[in-house]
Amino acid sequence: MSESESLFGDEHVRRYQETGGRVGHIWRRGTTILLLTTTGRKSGEKRTVPLIYVTDGDHYAIVASKGGAPEHPGWYLNLEKTPEVELQVKDEVFRARARVATGEERARLWRKANEAWPDYDQYATKTDREIPVVVLERI
Repeated sequence: MSESESLFGDEHVRRYQETGGRVGHIWRRGTTILLLTTTGRKSGEKRTVPLIYVTDGDHYAIVASKGGAPEHPGWYLNLEKTPEVELQVKDEVFRARARVATGEERARLWRKANEAWPDYDQYATKTDREIPVVVLERI
């Protein structure tokens, strides 16, 4: 397993930031990772997490799966309150606005995300919630 494949959590964020994504952008099974920085809904502090993404034209799409847990991940709850976020994709850092995909757009992006990480379909069977697909648009 390469260094990138073994990365997880805070260590993934640290190595990604140190190397401009040379380490950490390509992850397990060839998935691509971005860094999402949200504003804590309670603390107001910046929180950064590594997430699998797919592209959709000029936008990025991420999935709030939390492995199929019954509750949404903290980063998703943060962007519900403050949808303006910061992204790092490879060595580029920029502001973006998050919105939840619905209807046909959600279905299309869910399929695309599943092509990148087939476990999403399995995660969906573990929970009663509809797992959100979030679109990130550069601002």
